[in-house]
Formats: sequence, structure tokens, C-alpha cells
Amino acid sequence: METKTTNEYTQVIARCKELFRKKTLDYGTAWRILRLPSITDQIFIKAQRIRSIQENGSQKVDDPILDEFVGIINYCLIALIQISLKQDEGMEIPYSELEPVYDKWVNSTRGLLENKNHDYGEAWRNMRVSSMTDIILMKLLRVKQIEDNQGKTIVSEGIEANYQDMINYSVFCLIKQGYHEV
Repeated sequence: METKTTNEYTQVIARCKELFRKKTLDYGTAWRILRLPSITDQIFIKAQRIRSIQENGSQKVDDPILDEFVGIINYCLIALIQISLKQDEGMEIPYSELEPVYDKWVNSTRGLLENKNHDYGEAWRNMRVSSMTDIILMKLLRVKQIEDNQGKTIVSEGIEANYQDMINYSVFCLIKQGYHEV
């Protein structure tokens, strides 16, 4: 069943995917060289910039905050794609081969959102974007700790679930800021 949130989510992700496609055509898959902790750090830089701008109330670099949330989404998807790809696969992967993997992770992540939205009653709609930014940063710190522990957890969800949560919170932030309406 198509809900308002599902429709908004689809619109946001379509814009993120189009940017991913264009950057893949421009740069290829240079990101394949990155180890997972490097991708995590790239996401951290974007989330930290958002928080800094939120706290300072101003920015000196013209790149909009909305673009940083898009970057978080696409870098989380890159991380999930890296996890999916075999270590022996080549560095350069054509977009036509990446697209189904991108879509697989988007669909899985949207399913997670729909399940949580059902249980939590869309509580995110009453949250502040700044609070969701903090949650993204917390999830990043969790991922860094899991990475430092060589991926081992005792009772906690793994790295993939944290990346998926960061995608969903970033989508929520973009929806709350009207990104899906443009």
C-alpha cells in the first residue's frame, strides 16, 4: 500500500539515485578503493558539517545542508554496496551492474522504514531535524566502534542496520525540509 511517507521516500530516493548515476558516469566507481571505515568517516564529515551549521546558524561554504543529507544517503548505500560486493570484483563496475544492487538496498531499507513507521506511528514527523542529525552521528559512532571491534557485536545490530537507519533518518530530514517537493 502506497502511503504518504512511501511516496515522499520514493521521491527523495529517486533524486539521490539520479545523482549517484551521474556521479558514476563522471567518476566511475573510484569509491571502490575505499575501505569501509573510510566510507564511515566520509559520512561522519557530512553529518558533523550539518551539526556545526545547525549549531552556528551560519555557513561559509555555499554547499546546502540538503546536499549533505543526500551525500549521507548515497555514501551509506555505497557502504552497503561495498559490503555486498565480493572482494575479488574489479574496481570499475558499470552503472548497469550497480543499479540493481543500489535498488536492492533501497528496497530493503524502505521495508525497514515501513515496519518501524508502523510500530512507531511516524514519530519522526514530530522530531527536530537537529535531533535526527544527532541520531545519525550516534549511529556513526556505533559503526566506528563495531568497525574497531572487527565487526563483532554481542547483542547489538550490525553495521548494515546502522547504515540503513542513517539512510532513513536522512530521508526523514530531507522530507521535513521539503526536498521531495522540488
